[in-house]
Amino acid sequence: MSQTPTADQLRNRLVDEILAEHRMPAAVERAMRTVPRDAFLPGLELENAYTDQAVTIKDNPGEPLPLSCASVPSVVAMMLEQLDISAGDDILEIGAGTGYNAALLAEIADRGSVTTVDIDPDVALHARSRLNATGYEHVTVIERDGLLGAPENAPYDRIIATVGVWDIPAAWWDQLKDGGRLVLPLRWRGQTRSVALTRRGNQLVSDSMELCGFVPIIGQNGEKTSPLNTDDTIRVHYDQDQNVDPASLAATVQTGTPALEVTSAQRVGGEEPFDGVWLRATASDDRVCRLEATPKALEQELLRRPAIPVRSPVLVEGNSLAYLTITREGTDAERPFRLGAAAYGPQAEELARDLVTHIDAWGADRLAVPRMTITPAGCTSTAGHVISKPESRITLTY
Repeated sequence: MSQTPTADQLRNRLVDEILAEHRMPAAVERAMRTVPRDAFLPGLELENAYTDQAVTIKDNPGEPLPLSCASVPSVVAMMLEQLDISAGDDILEIGAGTGYNAALLAEIADRGSVTTVDIDPDVALHARSRLNATGYEHVTVIERDGLLGAPENAPYDRIIATVGVWDIPAAWWDQLKDGGRLVLPLRWRGQTRSVALTRRGNQLVSDSMELCGFVPIIGQNGEKTSPLNTDDTIRVHYDQDQNVDPASLAATVQTGTPALEVTSAQRVGGEEPFDGVWLRATASDDRVCRLEATPKALEQELLRRPAIPVRSPVLVEGNSLAYLTITREGTDAERPFRLGAAAYGPQAEELARDLVTHIDAWGADRLAVPRMTITPAGCTSTAGHVISKPESRITLTY
């Protein structure tokens, strides 16, 4: 008769599964084997607390917790690796969530300090209660707008955000030591990537960039979303600095004119990632946005084979657009899918060929990652393609 696994066994099994797919620094591994994740996730069955997936938790009797999310454990491990914590570091976390990540930070920092802030009073209270219950009373929990940081315990050796950030607040610059590291899910041109940056004077310079997805932080409104059809089943997501005319785009998409399609020279395998196309395009092209197509739009065949229906890169100019497509071809068993572009509007051919140029540029060096340099808004940016935001300037170079 099989025995029900204990919490310790499940926790170690989860870490073993992550290690089978991803590397993990020894300090991160020890922390993940030590901190009882299940204790931070009330109302879940024990086994559900130890799966490598995001978890949504709701009100539970006796727990003052509103709707909240716990990140995928493998993504948690990846971001902790990016943060590169040393024993004795002073750390600020933006987004307390369940309190689990703060406990991991405290384990790794050892003799250092951890301060975590959350704008939601109930979430902050839950994090406080769970940290106290699991022996992490020394972690400081503050109810506050995360965009303000926590100046009372600054400066910090490390700052990590566990919510999607569209612009880097000036307050975070003031609170991060020169030589310190900032890890955050940064949002630009419709995508989100966990970027690890080291401060060098008035510059933050990246050395790691990984695709991820996080709920956006409250208080930043630089991202816009507009429907492109009356049923709101096709949407375009764009940044406030981009010249996007949703009404003109909607009129073009709703004409029913068949898409112009252009194929690239690039093929991919079934498990091979191609999100680097999006990243490559944003390093030189300010027309890159995100196209979203709901299942209903696909059922009605309103669009032709968007690469990833909920988040495909799209070039937008005037009343024309071109988005990334993927098509199965049976001529290559190893890489049976071909990337290309589908386009609508008067500039359809130009945009489709420009997108294919981005695809082929990615294909020439599929593992290449750009160097990201971020400066405060008032400072001169370095050479390269610049994306301007109210409080910062982002420069991407390959």
